[in-house]
Amino acid sequence: MLIGLTYDLQQDYLDDGYSEEETAEFDSIVTIDSLEDVLRAMGHEVDRIGRASNLMERLSRGDRWDLVFNICEGLHGMGRESLVPALLDAFEIPYTFSDPLVCAMTLHKGMAKRIVRDLGLPTPDFAVVSTDAAIAKVNLKFPLFAKPVAEGTSKGVTKDSKCDTPAQLARTCRALLEQFRQAVLVERYLPGREMTVGILGTGERARALGAMEVHLLKDKGAEGEGYSYANKHDWVGKLHYVIVKGPIADEAHALALKVWRGLGCRDGGRVDLRADESGRLNFIEVNPLAGLHPQISDLSILNNLAGFKYPDLIGAIVDSAMERVRSAPAVRA
Repeated sequence: MLIGLTYDLQQDYLDDGYSEEETAEFDSIVTIDSLEDVLRAMGHEVDRIGRASNLMERLSRGDRWDLVFNICEGLHGMGRESLVPALLDAFEIPYTFSDPLVCAMTLHKGMAKRIVRDLGLPTPDFAVVSTDAAIAKVNLKFPLFAKPVAEGTSKGVTKDSKCDTPAQLARTCRALLEQFRQAVLVERYLPGREMTVGILGTGERARALGAMEVHLLKDKGAEGEGYSYANKHDWVGKLHYVIVKGPIADEAHALALKVWRGLGCRDGGRVDLRADESGRLNFIEVNPLAGLHPQISDLSILNNLAGFKYPDLIGAIVDSAMERVRSAPAVRA
């Protein structure tokens, strides 16, 4: 099978003049090489396509693939993660991971929380603000937590994200609005355990890979009250990753699967959860295009801690995508 590989290589964008933080979600050459090696070892041909603009050019030339393994994050706008899936849908080319609707809806954390809340699943009370007037009208119980509404890799999450007073909330929100030029999600801060659940598969065939808790070693220099941008990108010696066991793991798996299926996510990704004062887990956000660096991405770390190898993870994602392709209705003549 010929598999195209779409991705955003961080170095390409750095060479174009973008900053490290602007390109933080993009992939290193280690990830691309590792994906190609695994796919070739599975017996597939691999064609490196690269970013969305490359895909558009290749499609216009008439190039086609049996499957596209898509990890493109995009750079601009709320629909940036939807661009590649939408292009591939237009040309009826199957691909891994979620469709354009899911990619756009889950990128906007506030929109995803509205749907999860409508599904009857627990998520912290929240507001989405984009002006000083909206910040002043936030009517939620402190402490609160503020972050950009549509960023990944914990961009915009800092030691100032936890806000204990209206004045602190206003300062943090204004700084985020200025830096990221997008709305800010403000939600009630939950003081309990934080974990991420890896999911593989689609619909009723989706299964939990495991739940992983990130321990912040504050005595070793870990920052703040959460899994911040600084903690993620300078984590050696400051974080400790552990697989969650027991009833709390069962609760995490069950909630994550309900979220995953309810939102329509596909093939593989992560659901982030945090416990409230009573210990009840709440939905925080979902990542349907999770990082796949073999050593340092959360999904890969979780996969390794669960006792599996990197090829097992990639193979399960491809198998899920191909199962969807085989069960899809016949294409119109």
